[in-house]
Parts: sequence; structure tokens; C-alpha cells
Amino acid sequence: MTVEVSVPELPESVTDATVVVWRKREGDSVKRDEALVDLETDKVVLEVPSPVDGVVEKIHQAEGEVVNAGQLLAVLKAIDAVDIKSNETNQISSFESSQDEGDRVITASAKKMIIENQLNADEIIGSGKSGRVLKEDVIGFIENQKKHVPNVSTNIENDQKEESLIVSSEENGRIEKRVPMTRLRARVAERLLEAQQNAAILTTFNEVNMQPVMDLRSKYKDLFLKKHGVKLGFMSFFVKASIEALKRFPAVNASIDGNDIVYHGFFDVGVAIAAPRGLVVPVLRNADQMSLADIEKNIAEFVDKAKNNKLGIDDMTGGTFSLTNGGVFGSMMSTPIINPPQSGILGMHKIQPRAVVEDGEIVARPMMYLALSYDHRIIDGAEAVQFLVAIKDVLEDPARMVMGV
Repeated sequence: MTVEVSVPELPESVTDATVVVWRKREGDSVKRDEALVDLETDKVVLEVPSPVDGVVEKIHQAEGEVVNAGQLLAVLKAIDAVDIKSNETNQISSFESSQDEGDRVITASAKKMIIENQLNADEIIGSGKSGRVLKEDVIGFIENQKKHVPNVSTNIENDQKEESLIVSSEENGRIEKRVPMTRLRARVAERLLEAQQNAAILTTFNEVNMQPVMDLRSKYKDLFLKKHGVKLGFMSFFVKASIEALKRFPAVNASIDGNDIVYHGFFDVGVAIAAPRGLVVPVLRNADQMSLADIEKNIAEFVDKAKNNKLGIDDMTGGTFSLTNGGVFGSMMSTPIINPPQSGILGMHKIQPRAVVEDGEIVARPMMYLALSYDHRIIDGAEAVQFLVAIKDVLEDPARMVMGV
């Protein structure tokens, strides 16, 4: 029995997707719910799983193709899971038999990789003793193939698609590479430009002494990790401090809709994360109801999802205020761009020991510059400055979060 695999229903406001990579090739065995192909939209990367146990009979869309919901991706031949296991065992037995007939020796780990990647063992040069083929030889062979093969599926007949990577070289040795933007990065670029054009963005700065937070973190980090199973970072303190400030200055938590100002009675805080495919801003829903541990756990989960392209639309839609931490990359100061339709974003930066004056004396303190970019159409300058001062006050005296003052 054959089973068709089609593009699933795409998230709201997403019209099409791009085939990023096929996890399986024609002739490969696949198990039910195992990932077949990754599709990239301008918001997330979607994994399309296999609906049955079977074998990939035909791939209909090459990597790089733009597809719509319901469009045919591949055809599978459905078989029992037992038959799949038997087929894989037969492949291994056949491979080992063919190798026993010759003089070449191939290690077990190398054999496994050759079978999994459907390679021709005769093309792989062994670097081991007496020409023995090692696992490293197979890895090197695969990497060398990637360098010389276009990033387009070889299983699609008569595919005349241009290579996604164009390399041109001048006579003097200067090299240029042209790589198309990923859909996610293109969408990020579009939204950043939209923010610059449609909002009156202004940035105000302040600095915060991080010593109280660092002392608190140092004192309780081991107990925190033991009890909650997650490390105590700085971001949870900033999320909590931001929420306290948002409660006092609701305009920063509001947004503009036409000629109306929408004041949100909830606090959905976005946290910017640098993912392999571009910047993403997953949202902590009802962050005001979360403990420090809840915030850290959710952020850790978002980071893991971002690295593995597992973030969904629900993870990133909405949000009433955002935070971005350029300090992890060494940034001393920046002017972050707000994430529409939000009206404010807090920029965190590198903690740097600096000389400051306390009680008439110069002392060294771990200082951080804070930047608040805000939409001046809805937030007055005085409100923005006071908002940032409120965050500073809470961080320099964390007990305020407990006392609610």
C-alpha cells in the first residue's frame, strides 16, 4: 500500500514554506512518526513526520523548493515494522558478505556509517593499517562529497534548480560567496525595517550595579540548582525587575492599534535568542505569575528548542515587552529595536568592573549599561526614564521584588 505525504496545514498568516532538508532519501526505511523532511516558514521550522512504517518510494519536492499547504511531498510504501527490521538486517548481511569476498578490511563502525548513508565502499580510501577503512575515512568521504555536490536533492529527476550557493573568484584570488537568506532571517529583516519605519523609536540609557544580584546568585546558586534542577542566571532577575517596572508604567506594556492604545492587563515577556537560522523571540506567557525557577526553566527550554529548530508558532506569537542580552557576546552598549507591535524593549549588556563613587569614595563595582528603546508615540520621555530607573532600583535592591515596593 502506498501513502502520500503532503505539506501540513501551515500556521496562520503563513502562505508557503521552503523544503530545507530531507532526512530520508528514496529507498530508505522510515518508522512511524520519524522525521522525513524539514520545512522552513518565515516564522518557524516544521518537521514533517512519517504517518506509517515504510520505505520512501518517491520524493516529489527538492530541497529549496517552495511549497504550499496540501502539496505532495513524497510517496511512501507502507510495510510492517518487522519487515523494516528484516530489510535493514538483510542490508547489513549483504554488505558484510560482499566485503568478505574481497581483501579490504572495514571496521564495524565504518560499515554502519556506509550502510546508513548508502555509500559505495569501493570509493572510500582506507587510511588504517593495510588499507583498513576506518570511521574517520567514511566521515572524510561524506564531507568531501558535500563540498562538491549542490545543495539540491539528487533524487528529483530532471531538476534544473540553480545551486543555492554561488561562488565567484577573481584572478587576483579575491573570492565572493552569494547565499540566499533563510526565510526566517528574511522575515526578521522585514520586521526590523518595519519597526524603524512605523514607530518613533528613541533610546534612553542607565547603568546598574550588579553586585547585589551577583552576591544573591552566588549565595544560593548551588541550593537553587539542587532544588529546581536548573541554573540560576541573570535573565530571571531582569524579567522580574521588568515586570515590577511595567506594573508601575503600563504604557510601556501597551501597544498601538490604529488610533487606539491597547493597555494589556497581562505580562507576556519576549526573550531574544540567537538561533542558528536567525534571531527568534519566544514569549514567557504570564511571566508575572512565574517564579525565578519557572523563568529559568522556560528560557532553557526555549534555547534548546531554538538550537534544534523545534520552536513553534505558539512559542513566538504575542508578547507585550521584550528583553535582549547582547552582553553574552561582549556588547558594552547598543540601541535595540522594538519588536512590533510592542512599544518597548530592554537591552542588557556586558558586566564590566568600573570605578564608581559611593559615599564620596571611589570604588570598583560590576556595572552594566541598560538601554530602553521605546515608541515615543505612546511613551513619554519622562516615563521611559523613570521606567528604567525602576528596573535599576529593583536590581540594586532585590528585596524589593519580595516586598513589592
